[in-house]
Amino acid sequence: MQTIGNITGYVDLAQILLYVFWLFFAGLIYYLVQENHREGYPMESGSNGRAVIKGFPIPEPKTFLLEGGHSVTVPDLSRKEPPIHGAATGSASGSPIEPTGDAMTSGVGAGAWSNRADVPERSTDGAPLIQPLRVATAFSVAPQDVDPRGLPVMGGDGKQGGTVKDIWVDSAEMMFRYLEVEIAGGRSVLLPTPFALVRRNQVEVHAIYARHFAAVPTLANPNQITKLEEEKISAYYGGGTLYADAARSEPLI
Repeated sequence: MQTIGNITGYVDLAQILLYVFWLFFAGLIYYLVQENHREGYPMESGSNGRAVIKGFPIPEPKTFLLEGGHSVTVPDLSRKEPPIHGAATGSASGSPIEPTGDAMTSGVGAGAWSNRADVPERSTDGAPLIQPLRVATAFSVAPQDVDPRGLPVMGGDGKQGGTVKDIWVDSAEMMFRYLEVEIAGGRSVLLPTPFALVRRNQVEVHAIYARHFAAVPTLANPNQITKLEEEKISAYYGGGTLYADAARSEPLI
């Protein structure tokens, strides 16, 4: 006697639908893994950097249109990453990498940074998102808060590294992102606010010492900051938490 839905005596409709679902799910996994390989490839395998993994499966290049008329094509296996200023501490795969040369600017370890686009983050009206108060005149310091402009900036060694010249505001988040510090010679550098402790009589910075302010990465445009410049500046102070003093990288016990 035949049963409704039977195609043969051994395969029915429910079994076919199960197989179709398995094929669909396998295709979905393949697609997601393929799309996941658009960025981050090729990779270097191990600490010696000799073996290169191109990944599998690699999708066909796709061009994404960005705001401002820019575009980016990924994956881009021909793109050359900046050199790593560091050396592996051992020959085994996964050995820690220690910075070579100036650890504060090596881009390794505590001072690592991402190779972001060298263009400013922009608001919906096209203006740079982060600007100094001398440009973003619609913003000001709340009356109940300490205005740090004019206060001395003290490094982790207790010495003065400069004086706060201006404050940089994020117009989207409505918060101050950087303090502009004028150092010896009249040059200005930025100090990320998370690394600053604003008191009524001074601004304290634990991450770096007074002598380190002279080497803070500078801006190409004194009134705007690019995403790449943000990365390098924040990485410099982050690196200082470990590399500003040799004693900081020694074991606690």
